[in-house]
Amino acid sequence: MTNFLRRSLLACAVAAALPAALSVNAYAADKADAGHWPARPIRLVVSYPAGGVSDVVARALGEKLTAALGQSVVIDNKAGAGGAIGLDLVAKSNPDGYTLGFSSISPLTLSPHLGKPLFDAHKDIVPVVSVMYSPVLLLGTTRSTAASFPDLIAQAKAHPGDVRWATAGLASLGHIMLEQIADQSKTQITHVPYKGGGQQLNDGLSAQFEVLSTNAGPAVMQHIKAGKFKALAVGAPARLDSLPQVPTLAELGYKNANTTSVFGIFAPAGVPAPVLARLNAEVNKALALPEIRQRLEATDNVPTGGKAADFARQIEAESRSNAQIIKAAGIQTN
Repeated sequence: MTNFLRRSLLACAVAAALPAALSVNAYAADKADAGHWPARPIRLVVSYPAGGVSDVVARALGEKLTAALGQSVVIDNKAGAGGAIGLDLVAKSNPDGYTLGFSSISPLTLSPHLGKPLFDAHKDIVPVVSVMYSPVLLLGTTRSTAASFPDLIAQAKAHPGDVRWATAGLASLGHIMLEQIADQSKTQITHVPYKGGGQQLNDGLSAQFEVLSTNAGPAVMQHIKAGKFKALAVGAPARLDSLPQVPTLAELGYKNANTTSVFGIFAPAGVPAPVLARLNAEVNKALALPEIRQRLEATDNVPTGGKAADFARQIEAESRSNAQIIKAAGIQTN
């Protein structure tokens, strides 16, 4: 065997072994990094505009996490596509624990069933911890003469298509609720989809339609108190303390439509397990603080918390349910 051949075979052997060696070294480095995490500031991508309830909650949690972790948690607002833009950024980030997302679960439970999603909800992102749920209010505008939810259904039955229901968009949570209610009550309700809640709320105040569905929050409550909206029903496990006279959809006989908007923290797939466990523990501690609970409850949002595995199961169950509703209703976004 010539020296050249020997050198060639040796080079091939080294090249063949190199990927495995690099993989082992990378794994060891990941474990070492996880042990020293966090060593620099953490970016928390909020999937909604600055100033809204979600943004306020994320910033409050960021302050507590900064104190607990010893590194700054920097809020980065990336709104659009019902939260999917922000989560897509997170899904495509380096899985080192330094980029996290705060979003509702809708991009994971609705978007995958409507055309081509921006990322794979099962492979590209992982739930870290549930943070809160936000009740969904069904409101009558000044154009509606319905004094109650049963009145609204009666009007929809008497005049098919005349009741117009505005939501934040096609296949939004409000749209899913509408389809469930219309199917169960055997009524024809006209869907008015918007691209987000801002214009929907403004047009509701000018009575461009009869009813709208929206998350509870300080601004909405002010409009209700001012008589610009009438609360007809709420999607929530129980009546709201701020609106004790308003029944839940479950009380009204619409259990399947009695849903809430669930929000949580997410990470790109591949973040070391010790980092995910630390994040889950610290967020749960923050959510147990009276200051955080009071801030959430003041906006009619309810703190949740819990194990990451339970949060993942909740997301999967809602995704299966939404898939069935979307198929049955023939909902399409294009």
